Amino acid sequence: MFTVSVETYFWASHRLVLPDSSKEPLHNHNWSVTADLSSEKLDSMAVVMDFQKLKEMVDNIVAEFDNTALNEISYFQQNNPSAENVAKFIYEKLGPKLPKGVKLQSIRVVEEPGCSAKYETTDDTNSSGLR
Repeated sequence: MFTVSVETYFWASHRLVLPDSSKEPLHNHNWSVTADLSSEKLDSMAVVMDFQKLKEMVDNIVAEFDNTALNEISYFQQNNPSAENVAKFIYEKLGPKLPKGVKLQSIRVVEEPGCSAKYETTDDTNSSGLR
């Protein structure tokens, strides 16, 4: 199994809704996102996937977040804008866009140094349809 990763960054603020329905103060983070992909085979260039294409795909997904308040994005009006939900959102957007035979292993989101969340699934439905 071959695995590749790309990392990108965005700046955004968020305000989590607490269990008692109160909200924490709006605050900012310089977020980082790492996408891990794998494949049993390499393509005609002898790579899992071209790094530039993969980074562009991830950048396009997180562009919606950059310089925003996550709470203003419709997905996060329905889902608390936690690092966990940011990772899940990116995972669900990226997985279907991958080339045939490439599997999205995980998305890791770092909210601040030492504080990260990772989203992955245990089945193979996140790949391009191959098991």
